[in-house]
Amino acid sequence: MGRQRAGGTGRTALAALIVGGALFVLLAGWLVPWHPVPGGTPAAVSARSVFSQAQIDRAEHFTLWARVWSWTGLAVSLVVSAWLGFSRRAREWAAGLRGPWWLRAVVLVAAVTVVGQVATLPFAAASQQLFRVHGLATATWSAWSVDLLKSTAITVVVTSVGLVLLVGCARRWPRGWPGIAGTALAVLVVVGSFVYPVLIEPMFNQFHPLPGGALRTSIMRIAHEEDVRVDDVLVTDASRRTTELNAYVSGFGSTRRVVLYDNVLKTLPRDQILSIVAHELGHAKHQDVAIGTSLGAAGALFGIGLLGIVVLALERRGWAGVDDPAVVPTVLALVALGMFLSLPVQNAISRKIETRADVTALEVTRAPAPFIAMQRTLALRSLEDPTPPALSQWWFGSHPTVLQRVAIARQLRR
Repeated sequence: MGRQRAGGTGRTALAALIVGGALFVLLAGWLVPWHPVPGGTPAAVSARSVFSQAQIDRAEHFTLWARVWSWTGLAVSLVVSAWLGFSRRAREWAAGLRGPWWLRAVVLVAAVTVVGQVATLPFAAASQQLFRVHGLATATWSAWSVDLLKSTAITVVVTSVGLVLLVGCARRWPRGWPGIAGTALAVLVVVGSFVYPVLIEPMFNQFHPLPGGALRTSIMRIAHEEDVRVDDVLVTDASRRTTELNAYVSGFGSTRRVVLYDNVLKTLPRDQILSIVAHELGHAKHQDVAIGTSLGAAGALFGIGLLGIVVLALERRGWAGVDDPAVVPTVLALVALGMFLSLPVQNAISRKIETRADVTALEVTRAPAPFIAMQRTLALRSLEDPTPPALSQWWFGSHPTVLQRVAIARQLRR
């Protein structure tokens, strides 16, 4: 690459970095509820005020081993990704592939993904066995394997689209590709979030409308009070995989859906189900999926700008440029590292959004006791650690701890 062309690319990458970062900060400052609890977020209650010592010990034993397998798998994944992306032997192999550039990009994406899955398979299987031993997983090993194959295939397809787009932009617009590719990937983030509920979720679960009756009527009443338009509430067959209790909201606009695990309907009393639904409707009320999608799109533009700067620096040392498909393993390694390092920011935002949904649920139901009972039941069923290590919660915790959520409910009750 000529010095003048490299300079133009560098300036475009820097512009994408600055614009993406500024958008992310502005959107986060405007849309994220940084102070979601009226009167301030209280300190967590004591674990013994919610659980017995035997329950605490069992949860801590389970989560200790869950972290061992999860963190070890993550570490191995990052090491393997770094070796494939930065080692001379792997780079020489990538450069030696022949064929159309887009096909080489897809082959490299598939190779990196499959090698990473194989390397971490023992830890994923150990984690699944741990869940089976503790009664949390109900899927057979064959069903679990099918889900793993589906996830791998989807990862290959989605990642291939992104990498082909990235390399194609670099080949077509050698100077302006960071801005063009960053904008295109930001659009893909929005499109992916929109179609995920209707395109990806049905590949793993079956859904059916919540039957008519008193529960459905109460849910629609809560939706009306929260000023949320709900065409339907869906139930998914989660019990064929897990005994855990959960609900979620996904999509936005015409694809938005509120989904209950069938375990919830089988296990919890009506007032606790309404508390769960009110929480999920709180997400819908505040457009939290759209907020997350907007932040993700800004983050994509920022990430492409940063990627452009890093790859240009590597290119000056003789590495493949972004217009060469051989760069794919390096790009995937940089993305994996960047995603890992950004987890504290992502999860700090997620915890604030989840807390606001809790507050909304408590305000609309005016029933803190069922909320507290529901949180306790969910924590016991999933063997959630009531007092996770501070670093673990800061880096990986996407939700407030159960003791923090109980403290909020007690404060609002007072």
